[in-house]
Amino acid sequence: MKSLIRFSFLAFISLSCITQKSKTSPVQKWLNASELENNGFVGIKIFDPKTQEVIFAKNEKHYFVPASNTKILSLYASLKNIGDSIPALKYALKNDSLFVSGTADPTLLHPDLPSSKTFDFLKNSPAKTIVFSDANFKNEVYGPGWAWDDYNDYYQAELSSFPIYGNIVRFKKTNNELSISPSIFSDSLFFSQNSFSEIKRNIDGNTFYTTPKTTQKSNFEQDIPFKTSFSLLQKLLSDTLKKEVTQKSFMPNKDFKTLYSLPVDTVLRRMMQISDNMLAEQLLLLSGGKYSDTISTSLTIKNIQKDLLADIPQRFNWADGSGLSRYNLVTPEGLVFLLDRMLKEFPKNRLFSLMSIGGQVGTLKNAYKSGVPFVFAKTGSLSGVYNQSGYLITKSGRILIFSFMNNNFVGSGTKVRIKTSEIVTFLHENY
Repeated sequence: MKSLIRFSFLAFISLSCITQKSKTSPVQKWLNASELENNGFVGIKIFDPKTQEVIFAKNEKHYFVPASNTKILSLYASLKNIGDSIPALKYALKNDSLFVSGTADPTLLHPDLPSSKTFDFLKNSPAKTIVFSDANFKNEVYGPGWAWDDYNDYYQAELSSFPIYGNIVRFKKTNNELSISPSIFSDSLFFSQNSFSEIKRNIDGNTFYTTPKTTQKSNFEQDIPFKTSFSLLQKLLSDTLKKEVTQKSFMPNKDFKTLYSLPVDTVLRRMMQISDNMLAEQLLLLSGGKYSDTISTSLTIKNIQKDLLADIPQRFNWADGSGLSRYNLVTPEGLVFLLDRMLKEFPKNRLFSLMSIGGQVGTLKNAYKSGVPFVFAKTGSLSGVYNQSGYLITKSGRILIFSFMNNNFVGSGTKVRIKTSEIVTFLHENY
């Protein structure tokens, strides 16, 4: 007996009584000829925002785990609430002390982002002492439903009110020498007799272990989240700014000014194209600043649901900003609704430039043939999950909005990804 049940998309779809207009038959015919080994659950919606025509729909009102399609929600929240530039911190200069309260801005000394104004501002401040408060941070360092044993993986950095260096340690082989950034962790790496293929951090602290075989590759590079704390932040800031850093509990008030760091699109583009979880989580926290000085994922989501998404067709079960949590549940129809709204509220060129671009850049770089790009979307994958939602431009010039959601399949998602991209390409060529 075969371990996987063989489906064709059409066979799967045809088993359900779907009444579609005859014009959808080319899509169905193509799907019928395209087999997919998959024993999962599929949801699809394809929509023309200009004519308001539903090109195709299947299980579009059913809930699916979105994985990184959740970042579409975080993108919308950020576009609506953050503004053109990211608020880096709130500050007040009193005598020879600079009082600083974090906003959750992730850009300070981030290894993969341009230099921001924040470092120079803190470095060149006339204040002798920086007094830091995280009293506004009312959040856990991990999102709800995150896997505890992913603490060592680059994609699960801890959340904080004042991230620095992306909240990760970067180990990189350069000229046969292993460099460690921030350098403050250089004396925290030890050799272990255990056998493992990557550098491992102690789960309870910032002690790292390696083996002689771990870093043999000349191009070795690994990012590991560090365990956040004020004492570590104090050391990192003191080391880089060469100033005294102390802590005091206070909330920013009307006397505090706001410093801005990078253009928001610079950070949003990396979040969407590279699918950066840390940026997604911190940007969602930042977007909550419109409603409250309290930094809280749950409070932010509650306010955004009420303020921006009250009319969504099926209310999202929204748990985090990145999609790491399987508590997130959305529908293809809901995602298409949100993508349609975004297209109405923001310039098309700006919106498309933030997405992963098929054949060009991001997680869709290798999913489509290079040439004139026609897909601008977000992927989402976990074990048993592969989704792709966004915009496509057809050869006739139509813009279509689509959401393909695949959950609960067994085995590799490669075949699901390939077939999804083939269907999107078919739409591009035939509509």
